[in-house]
Amino acid sequence: MAQQGRRPGKGSGRGQGKGKGGSHGRGRGSAARPGSGTPPRTTPAARTKVVYDAPVAAPEEPRTFRLGAVPGATPGTWIDRWKQRLPDVPLELVPIEVATQRTALDEVDAALVRLPLDDASLHVIPLYDELPVVVAAADSHLMAVDELAAADLEGEVVIALSDDVLGPLDLPGTTAARFAPLPTADAVATAASGVGIVIVPMSLARLHHRKDVDHRVLTDGPHSTVALAWLRDRTTPDVETFVGIVRGRTTNSSR
Repeated sequence: MAQQGRRPGKGSGRGQGKGKGGSHGRGRGSAARPGSGTPPRTTPAARTKVVYDAPVAAPEEPRTFRLGAVPGATPGTWIDRWKQRLPDVPLELVPIEVATQRTALDEVDAALVRLPLDDASLHVIPLYDELPVVVAAADSHLMAVDELAAADLEGEVVIALSDDVLGPLDLPGTTAARFAPLPTADAVATAASGVGIVIVPMSLARLHHRKDVDHRVLTDGPHSTVALAWLRDRTTPDVETFVGIVRGRTTNSSR
């Protein structure tokens, strides 16, 4: 008899199915087979960083702010604020004389002047008034009181000044000195000898102070007004900054 063949068992054909682990299956990380119709996964290209060059501002030309000041003017506080506000712009303080202050304004950016100063080509901002004082020898009887009135000066010799800033004085009973007007410094030295008295704004008395003289306020004498002035056609940003400083504006204040 012919020998009968064995029937295939349950285990035959293992590995031919399409199970998850079979050869026909595809894991998550596997690449697609060529010709399968599914494009392979690719890694996104790194983004290119574009850098734009910021425009470079042209450097400012070096400059100096020139501030004129008549004798007795004290701009120290304003100069300190200027240095804080514009540290890269030096401020040069230029001494000027009252007699030539208008001409000096042509050579500076702005100036502290004494009024009156009438000129339509100028901007003028009055700042403060100075009290007048009587300067006399330290041992003069006039120094025995705290303040003086014009009536207290009767019989006194008044020394005229070649650099006077107060103008004509209405002092009945006084006598004008018989010598030519003197510069303030020389007049104060003469008053120290007891020859006469000098009448000036308080700042000038302090400027020319000596140990052998003293001063008292003249209550009914003329005041002297200190002002800031500059040429109208030269109102620069620096001038506007200084005006703001003088007026107490901060960097955040509006004009």
